[in-house]
Amino acid sequence: MLAFVCNCLYGRGIAKIMQKTYNGLELPKDGAIIEYSNGQYQIPDNPIIPFIEGDGTGRDIWKASQRVFDAAVEKAYSGKRSIHWFEIFAGEKAYRQFDNWLPDDSVAAARDLRVSIKGPLTTPVGGGIRSLNVALRQILDLYACVRPVKYYQGVPSPVKHPEKVNIVIFRENTEDVYSGIEFKQGTEEVAKLISFLNDEMLKGGKKKIRTDSGVGIKPISIFGTKRLVRYAIRHALEAGRKTVTLVHKGNIQKFTEGAFREWGYEVATEEFREQTVTERESWILGNLDANPSLTIEQNAALIEPGMEFAPQSFRDSVCAEVKSVVEAIGKSHGNGAWKSKILVNDRIADSIFQQIIIRPADYSVLATTNLNGDYISDAAAAQVGGLGIAPGANIGDGYAVFEATHGTAPKYADKDVINPGSVILSGVMMLEFIGWKEAAKMIETAMEKTIQQKFVTYDFERQTAGATKVGTSEFATRIIANM
Repeated sequence: MLAFVCNCLYGRGIAKIMQKTYNGLELPKDGAIIEYSNGQYQIPDNPIIPFIEGDGTGRDIWKASQRVFDAAVEKAYSGKRSIHWFEIFAGEKAYRQFDNWLPDDSVAAARDLRVSIKGPLTTPVGGGIRSLNVALRQILDLYACVRPVKYYQGVPSPVKHPEKVNIVIFRENTEDVYSGIEFKQGTEEVAKLISFLNDEMLKGGKKKIRTDSGVGIKPISIFGTKRLVRYAIRHALEAGRKTVTLVHKGNIQKFTEGAFREWGYEVATEEFREQTVTERESWILGNLDANPSLTIEQNAALIEPGMEFAPQSFRDSVCAEVKSVVEAIGKSHGNGAWKSKILVNDRIADSIFQQIIIRPADYSVLATTNLNGDYISDAAAAQVGGLGIAPGANIGDGYAVFEATHGTAPKYADKDVINPGSVILSGVMMLEFIGWKEAAKMIETAMEKTIQQKFVTYDFERQTAGATKVGTSEFATRIIANM
């Protein structure tokens, strides 16, 4: 009970009793703990940062990446700052040492030390945890999966203008089908659920669930949606980005995906009213800017073509919308003022796959449900070099885990050939997160320069004319030299 109380207090920014060891290892004596209170991190000059080496190629990648991080911090701050790395265990290495895929002490260290970084992890086969990555996200309530996608000069790409891609994807990380609520076909549990749905919830209707089905539950909540969209809009404000797009499949799943859209707009218009304008609001205000004498009915007809053929109730609702917008924000957002606001719009999930290919410059921040975000982040990364250099982070209130976004590629393990870019750029995100922007920029610039010099790992070498193939460790060495 004492541990539970301490942990709860610590989550609110009140100091807790820190463990002296985790998985039998003592914390670095010269390092200091990252604190968190009142929504702010307090970063010492010598923070202790846990790392999970990762499975398969993670061993090669981490060794190379750590050298890059340490060199950048040393060069950027002339030895006045340093990271004190602390290894924690998950995946195959943890299972070999502790007979546990995800030891409690590893989770405790990630929680107590606040900010950590990890390589790729194996998903246990058979009776193990469904996904170690998902487990960490859910245990620490890391509700925002953040995936920046941008182009670095020299990276081979399958599209004509990859330089136009510069988006940050905020994927809701705890709900949707990843909540893990599903029932296997043929079990007693699924039979009870199907019976309840067919005989009670769907009684008297044409819809029925086949009795030989497996069934999964897809929860999407107001709470989960709003905190994700809130985080995305705050990022757009802080980073000077101009659009936030809500990505959903609400045309089919009206009460989950469609609700995500509606609740997202509520966050924008209720919590960020002065800083945002929705797409439909921009149409209404833009119409008035072009013709101040427009009537409400004329404006409504411009934003909904074919109004004359619509039922009267629909026409009335659109006119009411126009009137409400003009009355609410006509003075504050009118006369072109709306153009300086963050534009909040929405796109259907399947449409966004086309949009980021043919109109990538139109999109800056995407806020998505969990499954949609999983798909779109990988598809976007493919345009700018693939998962080999795609960084990612899982962020909650007071906790952050930065991670490689690719798999473990075990057949290449210990061969010193894999591109370490994903972990290196995840480390760049981590350094930016803790406010060490000079070191972050140094790594990013040096890595791009190395790629432009055509000293690249095999994944880029085979697509780049005149390139020199280097191994994982040599790629890191050249990045350090280019600092």
